[in-house]
Amino acid sequence: MRAFLFLDRKVLSWALYDWANSAFATTIVAGFFPVLYSHMTRDLSTQDAQIWLNITIAIGSIVVGISSPILGAIADSGNQRKTFLAGFTLLGIIMCLGLGWAASGVWWMTLILYGIGLIGFNGAITFYNSLLVMVSSIDQVDIVSGFGYALGYIGGGLLFLINVLMVTNPGWFGLASTSVALAVSFVSVGIWWLLFSLPLFLFVKEPSAVQKRSIGSTAREGWYRFKSTFREIRVLRAASFFLIGYWLYIDGVATIFKMAVFFADRILGLPSESLIKALLLTQFVAFPAALFFGWFGKKIGPKSGIYICIVVYAVVITYAWQWLRSAMDFYFLAASIGLVQGGIQGLSRSLFARLIPKSKVAEFFGFFNLVGRFSSILGPLLMIIVPLAIIGADERDSILALLILFAGGAIFLSKVDIASGVVEANQLDESVIHSKK
Repeated sequence: MRAFLFLDRKVLSWALYDWANSAFATTIVAGFFPVLYSHMTRDLSTQDAQIWLNITIAIGSIVVGISSPILGAIADSGNQRKTFLAGFTLLGIIMCLGLGWAASGVWWMTLILYGIGLIGFNGAITFYNSLLVMVSSIDQVDIVSGFGYALGYIGGGLLFLINVLMVTNPGWFGLASTSVALAVSFVSVGIWWLLFSLPLFLFVKEPSAVQKRSIGSTAREGWYRFKSTFREIRVLRAASFFLIGYWLYIDGVATIFKMAVFFADRILGLPSESLIKALLLTQFVAFPAALFFGWFGKKIGPKSGIYICIVVYAVVITYAWQWLRSAMDFYFLAASIGLVQGGIQGLSRSLFARLIPKSKVAEFFGFFNLVGRFSSILGPLLMIIVPLAIIGADERDSILALLILFAGGAIFLSKVDIASGVVEANQLDESVIHSKK
């Protein structure tokens, strides 16, 4: 039954977008860009280079975080989720092509293109997530959400493997040098993203707007709905507690993902080839693990699955602080993260989908994305503050600050009553339907 679910055309088409955009997350965000940036900023101190990288990530997160709820409201009011998804996707793809051009240029130009690419990548996720409830019933949402992340890990990992071979053996691909291969790798991400996004735009349908309206009227209604949703989300007690907890623990997840390679390269001095192998290991371990957690979350409940993931992350952070010394240690941590990264993301998405009214999915997922984007700010800032504020602390000690985020996330998650949250969401849905009559 579950296998037939994955063969459903709309489910598979939706999940293939994760396969498509994950190439940006693997090849660029986690893989080659941190190494490229580290080498391009050799004239800067480690602290300055890390600060500029964190500032870029933070600015991109703020832009997406502020705009997502408003654009989500506009998209819901006119049933234009796929339109906004296409716009952000195109922005990200163009930046991938730009990175291919700028890879041999100056570090600040490359960093700007990277930051805009993050806006495209993260902005699209709001509208992609909002389509989840249109391809899945609530009783299957954990499995479908996990399936999306699983395809993302295997798709992103597959292109990353090709790109690694391309960069390490450029002659195999008829390329003149490693730098040319790196540029081609960035371009290949854009092409991959474009090609595998097409099934979603062709086969995933959203309800047609009841009536055609001008852009101005749609924007006005979108703004009204945004303000209304902001008031409503505070009334949804379970959803509010979840968003606070999610903001904290996903901050730790995002920080580890975005800073791991830079940390291992500049602070631990591990060779680049070891970092690349570790990233590949993470991707291919995460594929079956994400599928497992989708099934596991359906069996024991998404909250319990998230708790397990949080505990694993806490162990990983402690191990990295005290015992991480060699490439083999880094491989162990990479495999451990791979086991839970897709699980914590997939279960968080499916849990939130239970707690929101189905008539306002893009709006509420806009707030979900808002929280996710602001969660990319707190972790990096804490890592900057620790060595500056605590006498004797260094960059390695700063990773312990992430334990605070995971602990706080678990505390707020414990306050989420899923059953009452579903009732609250259904009541809000009924009131919206009643107000339209």
